[in-house]
Amino acid sequence: MAAANCVPRFPHSAGEVNPRKAGRHGPTRRELTALGSLWPFGGAAARAADSVALPKSPSGPTGEVVSIVAGIRQKRLGSGDVVVSELGLGTQRWGGADRNSPDEALCFRLLDRATEAGVSLIDTAEQYPIPSDRARPEGSTEAILGRWLAQDAGRRAKVVIASKITGGANVTPANILADCEGSLRRLRTDRLDVYLLHWPARYTPQANWGQSLEYHQDAEKYYRSVSSFEAIAQAMGGLVSAGKIRGWGICNDNCFGLTSSYYAARLTPGAVAPICMQNDYSLINRRCDENGLAEASSPLHLNTGFMAYNVLAGGMLTGKYLDVPAGVDDENEGRGAKNMRSPRGRMDEPGWGRTLYRYRTAAAERATRAYAALAASAGMSPTALALRWCRQRSLVTSSLVGFTSEPQLDEALRAFSNPRPLDDALMWEIDRVHMRNRLPIFSSERVGSDWAGAGEIGERIP
Repeated sequence: MAAANCVPRFPHSAGEVNPRKAGRHGPTRRELTALGSLWPFGGAAARAADSVALPKSPSGPTGEVVSIVAGIRQKRLGSGDVVVSELGLGTQRWGGADRNSPDEALCFRLLDRATEAGVSLIDTAEQYPIPSDRARPEGSTEAILGRWLAQDAGRRAKVVIASKITGGANVTPANILADCEGSLRRLRTDRLDVYLLHWPARYTPQANWGQSLEYHQDAEKYYRSVSSFEAIAQAMGGLVSAGKIRGWGICNDNCFGLTSSYYAARLTPGAVAPICMQNDYSLINRRCDENGLAEASSPLHLNTGFMAYNVLAGGMLTGKYLDVPAGVDDENEGRGAKNMRSPRGRMDEPGWGRTLYRYRTAAAERATRAYAALAASAGMSPTALALRWCRQRSLVTSSLVGFTSEPQLDEALRAFSNPRPLDDALMWEIDRVHMRNRLPIFSSERVGSDWAGAGEIGERIP
């Protein structure tokens, strides 16, 4: 919950039991409601209203609810004036080359429906779509968004656009400027709200889709000439000063990357500190809660926002692969081949399915089945459980979800416009599943004795 890091002390009358002393964690629901805009689900008046304007300041704690639009809460991203819907549109596959990537017409319908329903955040990248080809090259997704924006001059003011520069060696001060200009041209706008590094310039094991977690010092020699934290923060500061961006952030990075960037900016003339991080996060990947990033991001410390992606774990947390496994895993070869020809989602795509294998480890599948059972017992879909859980996490400012159909979008809108939080008993049952294996997507029972330190997609493990 957005207020979890900044909950004040509450007085208790002589006749009132202090819930902390009674063994409960945190203040009561009645006490939290008194927090007003900091209480992420609002008071009774906020829940009853379709659109609510709350007292707004140009600065404040990250995660603060600034307004409610069509039932969707709009939250402060970082400490400044960038405010985003807590459900964001992920566009990685829009206009892409795989079988069920949304085409431009569907992208336009998704944009129309989402923005009418209170969604303001659109997340994209210069590298999108993934996968791309000659007919649909990198940059095509931004171009689709630009054409949609150009249809109505009033649209730009209603949305918050986040885009990304390709990471690694591409991240230099010169490229930060040049690539930002390219994104602005394709998007047909003069300013990005948030500009992010798609992955860090430096080496870090967490900047990949595999199962690498261990840091290997012998890999550092390949990254000696990468841009420094100071140079990156200074280049981003230049874009802010020029009015090209409102703020910047980092994807696929860790607590070291965030804190180093933040303090480098504070010590460098003309530099600006990052306002947010964007990382893989879901019921089966709480790594950011437990590796120091949530602590660093807290309003008490760096006061930076967080965009969560893959909140449905590549579709696994929808439950659609539980009865019939992903095509690349299916031992029934005929059925697997059929699903790969007519995929239900990314896990049935040969390329995506192999790349995203970590969401289908034995540990991840056990956890996914347990969460699906909890969802059924609570009278909701596995998708709703996964989305509503993310919405309640103190770290998460916005959850980015990629849609390939309008019904998928509608289900997410229902989850995020539902004013009721998951109750304490259900949240505890979720935590109990988590405690059985805290890192299920980084566990694997499929590690060959002859793999010589490589994972299933060739990444270095452990």
